[in-house]
Amino acid sequence: MTAVIERPTALIPGRFEFLMGLYAENYHRLARLFAPQRLAPGRYVSDVDDGLKVLLDVQEKHPYTLELELTYDFLDETTGQPSPSAQLRMYTDAHVAEAMHCHPGRKLWQVLGPFPAAHTVLQHRLRMNGFLSRWLEYLAEQGHSIGTLSRVEESPRPQEPSRM
Repeated sequence: MTAVIERPTALIPGRFEFLMGLYAENYHRLARLFAPQRLAPGRYVSDVDDGLKVLLDVQEKHPYTLELELTYDFLDETTGQPSPSAQLRMYTDAHVAEAMHCHPGRKLWQVLGPFPAAHTVLQHRLRMNGFLSRWLEYLAEQGHSIGTLSRVEESPRPQEPSRM
C-alpha cells in the first residue's frame, strides 16, 4: 500500500500507455469485426442494407503485419476522396492495430508538417486511434461483421496492344 501512497501517479496511465491500450483495443475490435488476419489480400465489402457499404482493402499481408484501408463506399464531394477513410496497420504478433493516417492520400508529415513536436504527434495519434475505436464500435452496432463481408472481384484490366 505504501507504493501507492508514494507514487499516486502510478495508478493513472500516461498518454503513451493509454495510446498503447487503444492500439490493443483497436486490434481486438478489428479482429472480431472483420478478421482481416484470415483474409487474402484484396477488396472486401460489407453491406447491411443501411445504405452505407463499408470497404475493407487488405493491401499487403506479411507474416506478422497487415496493411489495410477501411472506408465507406462513397466519395467526399469536396475532396473527391473516400471519407471517412483510415489507413491501418495490424501487428498480429503484438496484437495491436494503429490508424496510420485518416486523411486520404496524405501521410502524417503532410498533415503535421516536417518536424512536429513529439507531443503534437502523440496527440494526433490519440485522436486518430480514438476515432478508429469509435468507428469500429459503430460498425459493429450497425451489424457489420465477417459474416456480412464479401470479396469484390476486380474487373480485368484492358490489355495493352502489343508493340512489335
